Amino acid sequence: MTQTAPVPTRAPAGVPTPSRRRPTRSAVFVVALSVGLLLASLVAAGSGQLVIPFDQVVGSVLHRIGLDLGPMPTHPRGDDTLWSVRFPRVTMAIVVGAALGVAGALMQGVFGNPLAEPSVVGVSGGAAVAAAASIAFSWTFAGQWTIAVCAFVGGLVTTLAVYALARADGRTEVVTLVLTGIAVNAVAGAALAFLLFVGDTQAREQIVFWQLGSLNGSRWQYVAVVAPFAIVGCLVALACARRLDLLALGERPARHLGVDVERLRVGLIVVVALLTAAAVSFCGIVAFVGLVVPHLVRMVTGPGHRIVLPASMLAGALVLVIADTTARSFVAGADLPIGMLTSLVGGPFFFWMLRRTRRTAGGWS
Repeated sequence: MTQTAPVPTRAPAGVPTPSRRRPTRSAVFVVALSVGLLLASLVAAGSGQLVIPFDQVVGSVLHRIGLDLGPMPTHPRGDDTLWSVRFPRVTMAIVVGAALGVAGALMQGVFGNPLAEPSVVGVSGGAAVAAAASIAFSWTFAGQWTIAVCAFVGGLVTTLAVYALARADGRTEVVTLVLTGIAVNAVAGAALAFLLFVGDTQAREQIVFWQLGSLNGSRWQYVAVVAPFAIVGCLVALACARRLDLLALGERPARHLGVDVERLRVGLIVVVALLTAAAVSFCGIVAFVGLVVPHLVRMVTGPGHRIVLPASMLAGALVLVIADTTARSFVAGADLPIGMLTSLVGGPFFFWMLRRTRRTAGGWS
């Protein structure tokens, strides 16, 4: 008795196939993030002690680009406030949030773990120690840029040190890299405590405030320094998206498919250090954005890095704009540390992720 091959069935008209549903859903998600970021930025620019209505913010933007449309701010200093204070701060939030979102997505891709974040390789701890040292010892070799320069260099140097310590026999194992990062972070914590001990009262307050993170005082010249590093880092990350997808299959399959795993891992860790160091250099430590944002994005778009990376960039920018708007609007006359707000949200979310990972994996052993 002969067997006939099964005839493939066609999906009913109007019902998308699974292969078509995912790109459509991802495209809608990216468009929604883009629109949300634009609206949140305009709302953020009008929020604060001097409230500027939404239509006047839009009118000011349109007049700046040469379109005589919409009302201008009625307050005598409204337009100057928008372009000298508000828009630099909003732009810095976008740049820093995008950098941290992409850095977190890269870390989770490199380590193959949704619980990984940039601080794993010591970049945040190194930046904090270097910035605290410049504050405690009153270094002024770069003028008003001294703290930012120290934080940037400290983050990069610490990351390279972690990688060098974790490397053995010409290769680096992920577990060794993580454990080395934990050890270096512990040393950085002790060094930070020592600097708090030796600094005077003013230095201690400044160090603590820097650790909590804040976008207060952002200026266009600061944005001009951070933005190029963030743009270059994001472009390099996007160029490595396909190789990250291959790395997700495992090191051995990735090597068989032509991926130089060690070189890719080293390059991406350097990119993570570059993005994170640039982000924290002017704004201090902003916790959990690199952890929470990429994980949420993957839950919506799936694991493909060609959509995860740009979506994480937009989502990170959106989260930080909303967090900064809340920080300067939640308490009248006060500017709350933005790192405190992101930790308040990110901490419980991290706990939920731990329980979810343990439940889906059936335990840790």
